[in-house]
Amino acid sequence: MIPYGRQNIENEDIEAVVEVLRSDFITQGPTVERFEAALAEMCGAHAVIVGNSATSMLHAAYLALGVRPGDLVWTTPITFVATANAAIMCGADVGFVDVEPDTGCMSVKDLAARLADAEVSGRLPKLVVPVHFAGRVCDMAAIAALAEKYRFHVVEDAAHAIGAGDDVGPVGACRYSDICVFSFHPVKIITTGEGGAASTQDPELAARLKRLVSHGVTRDETLMQGESEGPWYYQQIELGYNYRMTDIQAALGLAQLTRMPDFIRRRRALAARYDTLLKDLPLHCPVISDPDNSAWHLYVIRLTQNAAPRRRVFEALRARGIGVQVHYIPVHQQPYYQNLGFKTGDYPNAEAFYAVAISLPMFPTLSEQDQMQVVDILRDILTAG
Repeated sequence: MIPYGRQNIENEDIEAVVEVLRSDFITQGPTVERFEAALAEMCGAHAVIVGNSATSMLHAAYLALGVRPGDLVWTTPITFVATANAAIMCGADVGFVDVEPDTGCMSVKDLAARLADAEVSGRLPKLVVPVHFAGRVCDMAAIAALAEKYRFHVVEDAAHAIGAGDDVGPVGACRYSDICVFSFHPVKIITTGEGGAASTQDPELAARLKRLVSHGVTRDETLMQGESEGPWYYQQIELGYNYRMTDIQAALGLAQLTRMPDFIRRRRALAARYDTLLKDLPLHCPVISDPDNSAWHLYVIRLTQNAAPRRRVFEALRARGIGVQVHYIPVHQQPYYQNLGFKTGDYPNAEAFYAVAISLPMFPTLSEQDQMQVVDILRDILTAG
């Protein structure tokens, strides 16, 4: 089976992990700080705080921005449920903004229309979370302009997009957002096994994120009530969580980060080759104005009306050893969110995108021979009717 995604683990990754296992610190040690510093340098942020998953870091990011019960958080339906769930975990209410029909990314047009309506009704979102779907960067400049007009915070869900960028720099620099969140799940661009990170340009947000991922505890005497009792002393000054990343995970992340440029180059080459090989089939290749700005976490095709039904194509590909996937079932169509009042038909672009989408294999060690096998089998299935 050729999977849709796969981690790339080399000897240098294993050696880095073994070195930490043999050291004095396998958690809460210096390797975590080194990984955070390397990530901050890579994306040009003031600080990066790492954690045990992107979900944890989304939750911490929302909390750091003051999201609480009664607040409203908007994101897109074309994302994994964690983006919305993190708002529920804060006690907030969730809303959605429809996507662009050809990219799966948040529609600025729909966002602007919903904001205008929300202003009239008197309930604007406190936070909007655009998702850089498949590694393609959303129109962050336009979203930031709306954030300034309507005074909401912005968190970038960049789980797919470490290594991507736009005209103003790399994703994670937070030129147009308060916080940016990355994922290090095994199928993502780089991996720590499980893990995530949040970048920011705001020193106060960075300090709060650091506390939130470690129980809300501080050793900073300037934040304490009363005087410190000694060098061992700490205080819990707010409710936090054990969202810490271990040094074992950070060692793997550091080793992976050195090869990330190669991973991205290979993904871009594979995407360009798919574009060429698939152009005469009844499907739409990913739409992106500058392919060299995307991290290409996913390569998502959309079947046309002339193609066989998506389920038939999907099952036929799986039966012939091609481990395709679908990203994503719209969040508002999940039973949990339907019980909150959302219903099919609320976000037609997202529903239409989902109905025809298939993610083809995309990972750095995918050989041209295996990629050709994917294309040949897909061609057989689509042309057989």
